[in-house]
Amino acid sequence: MNILDQAQPIRPGETLDVAALARYLSKHLPNANGALSIEQFPRGFSNLTYLLRLGDQELVLRRPPFGAAIQSAHDMGREYRVLHGLRTLYAKAPRPLLYCDDASVIGAPFYVMERLHGVILRGSAAASLGLTPEGMRRIAVAAIDTLAELHALDYAAAGLGELGRPAGYVARQVEGWTNRYRAAQTDDLAPLEALAQWLATHQPTSSGAALIHNDYKFDNLMLNPHDLGEIIAVLDWEMCTIGDPLMDLGTTLGYWIEPGDPPALQAMLGLTASSGNLSRREVVARYTAASGRQVDNPLFYYLYGLFKIAVIVQQIYARYRRGHTQDARFAGLDEVVNACGRLGVAALEQDRIDALGAA
Repeated sequence: MNILDQAQPIRPGETLDVAALARYLSKHLPNANGALSIEQFPRGFSNLTYLLRLGDQELVLRRPPFGAAIQSAHDMGREYRVLHGLRTLYAKAPRPLLYCDDASVIGAPFYVMERLHGVILRGSAAASLGLTPEGMRRIAVAAIDTLAELHALDYAAAGLGELGRPAGYVARQVEGWTNRYRAAQTDDLAPLEALAQWLATHQPTSSGAALIHNDYKFDNLMLNPHDLGEIIAVLDWEMCTIGDPLMDLGTTLGYWIEPGDPPALQAMLGLTASSGNLSRREVVARYTAASGRQVDNPLFYYLYGLFKIAVIVQQIYARYRRGHTQDARFAGLDEVVNACGRLGVAALEQDRIDALGAA
């Protein structure tokens, strides 16, 4: 069985202009020779990722989703700038090769980077890979240690000091995600309204500034196929900025589903519920030990993560509801949004971040 991440035929409605792209690459990319063929990496719900076979080269192209109007969340130039800054500082960041801001080539700005070969954990990967509970735990520990490692990077040395505004970051994020929810709202959801109000009135002081990934989860990590406990790459840097590292931890906690969480979240994000994995409380403890940072208010960061994920999914669902995309995977995402809200309210009621179904 091939366990490496594989591309597939391009989904309907997401094809690229092969001839125009080939002409552009031959002019701007060194050593661009041979015929161009394109496939698509089918997972993911945000920026689109394609495999380019150009002669004897394999490359990866990233572009915004079709029909997206959330420019700050799909800024190809920003993502390329992050990877370009990290190229000599952080070996786990893919190496970028080319950025194009000419939307006439394939309909949107894009960038091209090296193709890496490894394992990405998705869906029922634990079963298909034969992972034992001990193996799953090794991966989870490595993931949290890598998050702490990322937060320790010298972003100024990477030329990324102006990437974000750490002062007032917590308040801006709460307000910003609330405003994005309003703009993408399709239904009245009382649990999300409750979370938005609670986050606005319970904000902690800043824990400092770091380079933060902002979408750190299992399926944005690439594992060594010969040692799954080793992370060889961190992917999808589109939301990276300079901000409060505990807010980054909060996003990861929101993605970190446990047994007993709502079925819709289990179906979409449930790999962390596999036997042997860390609980959310253990994630906080491991991060504290690996980073040296104290996490005094894990409930706030967890609820922020859940709310943020709900908004991201709502934005995608709104594109589907408004007819901007025909991707059938998006039809049931409203239930994921609902589940995030219900789980957040349960956490508030029990004043805890894990084992929410327990007494």
